[in-house]
Amino acid sequence: MIYLDNAASTPVHQKVVDEMIPYFGEQYGNPSSIHKLGRAANTAIQNSRKRIAELISADSKEILLTSGGTESNNTAIYGVASEGKGRHIITSSIEHDAILEPCKRLEKEGYKISYLPVDKHGLVDVNDVQKEISHDTCLITIMFANNEVGTVQPIKEIAYMAHKNNIIFHTDAVQAVGKIPINVNDIGIDLLSISSHKINGPKGVGALYIRKGISVAPLILGGGQENGLRSGTENVASIVGFGMACKLAKENMGQNTVHFKSLTSKLTARILSEIPQTNLNGHLEKRIPNNAHFTFLGVNGEDLIIKLDENKIAASTGSACSVRIQKASHVLRAMGFSHEQITGSLRLTVGTTNTEEEMNQTVDILKKVVQELRAVSPYKSKYNF
Repeated sequence: MIYLDNAASTPVHQKVVDEMIPYFGEQYGNPSSIHKLGRAANTAIQNSRKRIAELISADSKEILLTSGGTESNNTAIYGVASEGKGRHIITSSIEHDAILEPCKRLEKEGYKISYLPVDKHGLVDVNDVQKEISHDTCLITIMFANNEVGTVQPIKEIAYMAHKNNIIFHTDAVQAVGKIPINVNDIGIDLLSISSHKINGPKGVGALYIRKGISVAPLILGGGQENGLRSGTENVASIVGFGMACKLAKENMGQNTVHFKSLTSKLTARILSEIPQTNLNGHLEKRIPNNAHFTFLGVNGEDLIIKLDENKIAASTGSACSVRIQKASHVLRAMGFSHEQITGSLRLTVGTTNTEEEMNQTVDILKKVVQELRAVSPYKSKYNF
């Protein structure tokens, strides 16, 4: 299998697995216990918290451990809203559903939510952010990099604007962390969401960076773990794995970036030159290095995914979190795409284990599959395939 769905999930690195294994066996203590086994588990968590913090140049005390990106996003939104400092939130129209769904619920509770438009590249206009700010705005939440087309937003400028107006700024950085350098202090981020399984760590664990001095109300109450912000016995093994994944991502970011860019540039060049009526989506320059998102006119994306899978290539049309809910991509719709352009989309995202040979094999198979699908396409005469 050639795996090109790394935006959905990544293979767990062997060093991550090795780091986790003791915490399924001999190191089984509850980190809240004060005996030796409990203290060892707690020490492992704190060491991992430090590794997570170092990846984004934060302090370990600013890291709240969660079950993943969705919980981190929900905690940021509900946690700020519950503080009662305003009833207006600004977000974008291309956010992940883990942002949009909490916002929709808050709308039902009387909050005003401003959904910013994007241009054809998926970029938010900073001036649009300024226009929506009011005295009642308590939070601005804009994703760092889009999970479908890979476009990177002007986060530093938006964060500056938020602070100038005394507003908390959150970013869903699930797709960006580990792929591009992020310094929360230099950028001016107040809250930032991370997910372990996007950076070769285990599933079911993540983090929310909370800048010192920012108050967020807890969603889960109980025994008071995580400084009272998330009660419940910690998933020690996964947290340890997450920490190691962050350590590896930080150490290898430079070489990984070169690797990703090399693969996606070669993949993109061949696809655009060898398969007609094809477009690369997202911003050409402001994008995460491992993402290549295409539209193949006259092809149904889901049929394309099935055909590629039959040929042992794993890819996707968009977000894996909502793939089982059959609906057109709200991201591409917000970018102004037609129904045909949306349904003909394909996302190819490379990872650390992919090779140039796999890229060439993928293009060879893709050419054949696209030609087969276009041969029976209702748009055949329209595009003269």
